[in-house]
Amino acid sequence: MEEKERDKLLGIKTVGIREWVNNNHYNRYEATPYKALDVLFENYKFIDINRVVDFGCGRGRVSFYLHNRFNLPVIGIEANNKTYEEALENKISYGLKTKHTTAPVEFKCSLAQHYKIDKKDNCFYFFNPFSVHIFRKVVDNILHSAEKDCRKLDLILYYPTREYEEFLENSTPFKIVDEIRIPGEIDKREKFIIYRLREEFLYKDI
Repeated sequence: MEEKERDKLLGIKTVGIREWVNNNHYNRYEATPYKALDVLFENYKFIDINRVVDFGCGRGRVSFYLHNRFNLPVIGIEANNKTYEEALENKISYGLKTKHTTAPVEFKCSLAQHYKIDKKDNCFYFFNPFSVHIFRKVVDNILHSAEKDCRKLDLILYYPTREYEEFLENSTPFKIVDEIRIPGEIDKREKFIIYRLREEFLYKDI
C-alpha cells in the first residue's frame, strides 16, 4: 500500500520533504516510511511505556501511527512553525477518522533541547531530526529527568547516524537492546536501534 493510501486511512497528510533554510542543526522533514514502522511495531511492543516523545515529529506520522495502533499517549516536538501547523491540521482530521482511541496525542512547537522532559515520558523516538550537538543536549535532559524520577527509559533511533551511535555508546549509560533491520533493504542504515538505560544508572544511589 502506498504512503498516500496509508495516510488516508489515518485521515492525515504526511507525504513529502521540507528543507530547512539557513539552518545547520535541524535536518529536513521526511517521514519514516510506513513499511519501516510496520516492522518496528511488529518487534517492539511498547510494554510499560507511559508516553512516547517523538522528537522532530514533522507532520506527525509516527505520532498518529503509534497512537492509533497502541492507544498510547504521544507528544510530538517540532521546531518548524509551518510543519507544526500542519501537524495540528492533521490532528483535527485524524480525530474525525479515528474516534476509537482515548489516549491523548499532543504537539508542541519547540526546539528539542528546550522541551522539558516530563516524568511520564519514557520512550523517545528519533529519525535524525537534528545535529549530534542538539542530540547530546536532548539526551542530557532525558538523563537529568531519570536522575530525578527513576524509571525505565528507551530510545528508538531510525536510520541512525554514526555520530548518534558513537555518542550513545561511548558517552552515556544507554545500551543497545535490539537492532531491527528492514527486510529487503540494501542500505545497512535502514534499521532501528533500540537503546535502554542501564539498570545500574537507575539504582546507582541505592
